[in-house]
Amino acid sequence: MANITFIEANGQSTTVNLADGWSLMQGATTNGVDGILGECGGSCACATCHCYVDEARLGELPAASEGELAMLENVASERRPNSRLACQIKSSAALEGLKVLLPATQE
Repeated sequence: MANITFIEANGQSTTVNLADGWSLMQGATTNGVDGILGECGGSCACATCHCYVDEARLGELPAASEGELAMLENVASERRPNSRLACQIKSSAALEGLKVLLPATQE
């Protein structure tokens, strides 16, 4: 399990304890975090779970797949070097304390 902190565009911060194997998108939507829509349910087909991963920890994550990189071309908010899709990041103890910033809009 890992405590993941989601920081919304307005500065609101919510820390969620996620079970291993859960995606960050699942954790955010299940716990009512605004700013993550996850319209496709986590199938990497909509880009409505776009997030910005703490740059200092970006290297700890598995590299984005070609499919994720393609979907990141369609994000509504600015794409940055630390942009990821929350549906593609799985929780594990190694992510303890990770901070994820959410864009102002997903649509």
